[in-house]
Amino acid sequence: MKLPQFLDEGQARWEEFDALRRQAGKRAERLPPERVRRLAALYRQVSADLAYARSRYPGDPVVDRLEAAVLVGRGLVYERPARRNSVLDFFRTTYWTLLRERHRPMALAAAMLLLPGLAGYAWSAIDPEAVTAFLPAGFLWVTEAESTDMGLGASGLLGFSSFVMVNNIRVTLTAFVLGITWGLGTAWVVLQNGLILGALAGLAVNAGNARLLLAAVGAHGLLELSCIVVGAGAGFALARAILRPGAATRRAALATEARSAAMIAVGTTPWLVVAGLLEGFGSRTGLDAPAATAIGLIFGGGFWTLVVWRGSQARRPLGP
Repeated sequence: MKLPQFLDEGQARWEEFDALRRQAGKRAERLPPERVRRLAALYRQVSADLAYARSRYPGDPVVDRLEAAVLVGRGLVYERPARRNSVLDFFRTTYWTLLRERHRPMALAAAMLLLPGLAGYAWSAIDPEAVTAFLPAGFLWVTEAESTDMGLGASGLLGFSSFVMVNNIRVTLTAFVLGITWGLGTAWVVLQNGLILGALAGLAVNAGNARLLLAAVGAHGLLELSCIVVGAGAGFALARAILRPGAATRRAALATEARSAAMIAVGTTPWLVVAGLLEGFGSRTGLDAPAATAIGLIFGGGFWTLVVWRGSQARRPLGP
């Protein structure tokens, strides 16, 4: 079935399902018995439509629209189990499903981080003085220091980790929110971070401090950059909803994508907390490069393993 035919055939029942959900609010028992039965029947049909759309039209806004409808509808039709297990279900499956379904905008975010990083690395070899003037002074210690040990006690490391967490959350949420600027603000945040990271890496390598640089970023870097990519990918998904709303209006497409993006932001925050703790208690305690790299691969690699593994639920309907 071609997309226009699918949209034409499904539009009436999707609108009816949305209308019943609005009438029910947060409790299906507000509806008359016959409408509760109709809500359940429509939920099964819309779940089947979602499974079909995911397999045939991945990336089209209709998938996001149906996903949002099914997520809310499941809470109405299966109220008690959904309320009891909603948080667990979100972190076990829904979050990873949302990431995998947005693999294209996240791939774009990763490319926008990598390419300026390579450019910054090359720039540091061509004009190190200009790069030094461009970089924040607080970053330049990796070009001169002999150890990553900051000499802080447990309370000092906790304070440092808290500072890092707040900063990482700010950067990631900024990249996400700026998707509303047609993705231009998101692109700027990612490009700037990639350029800074690449330029700093180039200066450290040229100064003979490659191992110290790896020790300084190895434990937390992959996970932290992954979270930035996720936040930027959510921002680019917002921009896509504005620029290519598909069959829905721009307002409706944006509202649907904004709900999913907000869920992604909530799900990413705990990983940013982990990255902050790794930076404070791993990357700033004198840990050597091999150990830091091993930790980074475990956490960063584990994150993307979950995206692939748990995100495979995207190929299944959200219904029972």
